[in-house]
Amino acid sequence: MPQVKIIAKNFMDMVSSLPAMKLDKLYENAFICEAILRSLPPLAKKYVLQTLYIDVPITAKSMEEWVLPDGSSKHRVAIDRLIQLRIFTETVDRRRETTYRIHPTFQTNLQKLVTLGEVLPREPMSSDITVRLPSLEDLEVYALAQWECFLLQLINSAQAERPLNISPSMMKVFQRGLLSQREKEAPRLTESGFQFLLMDTNAQLWYIIREYISNSEERGVDPADLISFLLELSFHVTGKAYNSNTLTEIQRSLIKDLTDLGLVKLQQGRKESWFIPTKLATNLSVSLTDSSARKQGFVVVETNFRLYAYSSSKLHSEVLRLFSRIEYQLPNLIVGAITKESLYNAFENGIAAEQIITFLQQNAHPRVAERIPSVPENVTDQIRLWESDLNRVEMSPAHYYDEFPSRDVFEAACDYAREWNGLLWEDSKSMRIVVKAEIHSHMREHLRRQK
Repeated sequence: MPQVKIIAKNFMDMVSSLPAMKLDKLYENAFICEAILRSLPPLAKKYVLQTLYIDVPITAKSMEEWVLPDGSSKHRVAIDRLIQLRIFTETVDRRRETTYRIHPTFQTNLQKLVTLGEVLPREPMSSDITVRLPSLEDLEVYALAQWECFLLQLINSAQAERPLNISPSMMKVFQRGLLSQREKEAPRLTESGFQFLLMDTNAQLWYIIREYISNSEERGVDPADLISFLLELSFHVTGKAYNSNTLTEIQRSLIKDLTDLGLVKLQQGRKESWFIPTKLATNLSVSLTDSSARKQGFVVVETNFRLYAYSSSKLHSEVLRLFSRIEYQLPNLIVGAITKESLYNAFENGIAAEQIITFLQQNAHPRVAERIPSVPENVTDQIRLWESDLNRVEMSPAHYYDEFPSRDVFEAACDYAREWNGLLWEDSKSMRIVVKAEIHSHMREHLRRQK
């Protein structure tokens, strides 16, 4: 069953995937160098600072002496990360001695940081400007509302409703994996799209950001410039306002897309405009595995397969509808049931049992989240059993052979099919076999020669 591949990446993985020339260009930005330093694992950060004022290659053997024997695995991880990012260049000489050298541009910019202090890409709004900014609570509500609106547009697109709030560039991100569309037909969710809706918010955000970066060149945007701006944005202060006039033309267009996602809120003053990063933007500097910020759960599942969701969100209702039967909905309560029919519908759409169980566990209401297990075992076991019922029979194209002229020809055919790993079934008594469709042409040629 196809799965959406979400890798627990942070920006360092994206930076390391850039070609060498684009990476060198990225390191010309002093703030980016600072941001990358702050994002490194602790030991890798220590190595950078220790080699910051060393202008000659350092042998691998001497660096190994910097750590205790039980820290060798962390040492290898740190070195690998620095090499991936090209912060360290690895060289092996004729005597097979390995040496490392720090990237010269990266080194120069960090030396300036040490001597001149922190580098800021842009200053936040000064305190003497009288503009009413949203509180952190208001900003969080706004970000959540924008993100839910964004996801609802994905669901509504599949229901043939005209998208109202999503820019064409963002809709392209959907079209590249989450939605599919044939001629004269409304867009529909793919299997990946259904799976995407059950993911944790942070995983969903990373999926969208990765796709957004991967097709940036189609929009005339250099991926390195986009990664640079997103990395910079992730180190801004949540709730602080920054002057939009400090942005380049490309960055202004990116800000509009990021507003659709709820990463940024735009604020218009009398003369100038401002952008305010939300928690979604500042969380981009944290990897999926390190993210500890989880939304509060809202789902209670009972042993009788009844489901109660304490939420007024339309998005929550639509997501629950993917695998359960919604019976009625009150202003702050959704009541439903997990049934065999609702799960079969989910399985047919490409959603796996484990994805449903994980969703219920991650979104368990605080009253039941502390229980072990948070979702009754009889419910999780039955979800897995119903999925296995569908997987008992596997269909695959095949060809049936009978009426062999002799026992020798039959046995030779069986041996040939086994060699090609294509024998599915044989009846030695009646001299009948079934082979995989992909070896049929070879099998036919083999039998022709036997005659």
